[in-house]
Amino acid sequence: MTAPHIIVVGNEKGGSGKSTTTMHLIAGLLKRKDRVGSIDLDAGQATLTRYVENRRRTNSENGIALAVPDHRRLESSKLDSAMAAAEADRVNLDTCVAALAESNSFIVIDTPGSDIPISRHAHSLADTLITPLNDSYIDLDLLAAVDPQTHRVLHPSRYAEMVWEQKKARAMRGGRSVDWIVMRNRMGSLASRNKAAVDRTIDELARRIGFRIAPGFSERVIFRELFLRGLTLLDLRELGTGQRLNMSHVAARQEVRQLLQAIGLPSAPQPAQNERTTGNLELQDPI
Repeated sequence: MTAPHIIVVGNEKGGSGKSTTTMHLIAGLLKRKDRVGSIDLDAGQATLTRYVENRRRTNSENGIALAVPDHRRLESSKLDSAMAAAEADRVNLDTCVAALAESNSFIVIDTPGSDIPISRHAHSLADTLITPLNDSYIDLDLLAAVDPQTHRVLHPSRYAEMVWEQKKARAMRGGRSVDWIVMRNRMGSLASRNKAAVDRTIDELARRIGFRIAPGFSERVIFRELFLRGLTLLDLRELGTGQRLNMSHVAARQEVRQLLQAIGLPSAPQPAQNERTTGNLELQDPI
């Protein structure tokens, strides 16, 4: 059987929108009828797991059948030895991925906002790596040190170096190259001197470190409201509630569509084929 396409959503900073991005990505894949497995590595926060649980409850309470991913939550090893615990976590993740690969075309992994061995290993499994990033120099520090006077890139940060190391580890195992996408969240709508400087810095980083840039999400209350019901902006029309979308909903939903199109994930791998075909992630439910 053809191996599934593995998508890892990673960022070592909290509050970057990893879980919101992950669930909307999953919903987009499910909406085009792909079979999707999901793994929550953030055992402490478990935001993605609660999102899936809320979605199942919404289905049960409303008698509807919104598609739900084949979900797993992985707890960290409790072994005393740090080395033994890291190895146990690695084996556990590999086993989980292998199990999900038997019946899913895509596997989406949500990682914790910290530098731990299981997160590093997950990065090495990625066919596509998506790094949500708030559009400011505070969050750009995740990727590189920047000169405060010239705004030029001085050197890559610890996270960027970690990604590079995991890309090398993947290559040594004979894996495909990683498509790294930095997703810019909370971008200002108005032009400013600071925004222009951030734009230039990110463009330089993209060339130097090796990632693509994709549009992200603005700060919108609707994303937090939908979490309690396990919904995404791609689900509202399917609910059949007659709920009208206001302008904020429409704008937020368009942001989701733009992100999915920019990522451009391949078509679902077909078991009868020996290699993947490519195509954009297209949704059939236009606004």
